[in-house]
Amino acid sequence: MVASARLRIGVLALQGDVDPHCAVLDRLGALPSTIKSVGDLDRIDGLILPGGESTTIGLLLAKSGIGAAIREHYRRRALPLFGTCAGLILLAKTIEETPDQPHLGLLDVTVRRNAFGRQRDSCETVVPVPLFGPEPLRAMFIRAPLIVGTGPNVETLARWRDHAVLVREGSILGSAFHPELTNDERVHRYFLDRIVTLRSPS
Repeated sequence: MVASARLRIGVLALQGDVDPHCAVLDRLGALPSTIKSVGDLDRIDGLILPGGESTTIGLLLAKSGIGAAIREHYRRRALPLFGTCAGLILLAKTIEETPDQPHLGLLDVTVRRNAFGRQRDSCETVVPVPLFGPEPLRAMFIRAPLIVGTGPNVETLARWRDHAVLVREGSILGSAFHPELTNDERVHRYFLDRIVTLRSPS
């Protein structure tokens, strides 16, 4: 059970794998809420940006005004944010090959899209996360982005094949893989217990 069973966590529901995140949040005792409009952001304690098509989600964020609203909530109240795969791309300050792609630009990392290969190269593997203890984390990589650079305040929580795949900067968590597609709930639990509840660096 998470530190607070009353945490209301939004999952951006413009496109992408929304339901798996909602299912994990429900199992952990949080209250998942799908985010489809600017007003939906007012009643959440944290927000997950799921995997999907980053270009499509970015365009929808810009067109709907939700992107600007997310940036405002983050700057005004340090709204905790968690991006997986495409969500990580959207949070990144710099997208290496498509710098003009609409994105939020809040996490001080540079990413390269589809760096781990195409759909056929997707895999489920184990990743050591010292913060989580000796048992490695199960991680699903699907057309995953690569973190090719991090700012001075970004903490690398996990590496795989010599690349950062799980990072944190203050109240923002970014994952190159899909933790919602495995039975390992520790990444979501960390987001809830150590970022949303505490709202301060570990």
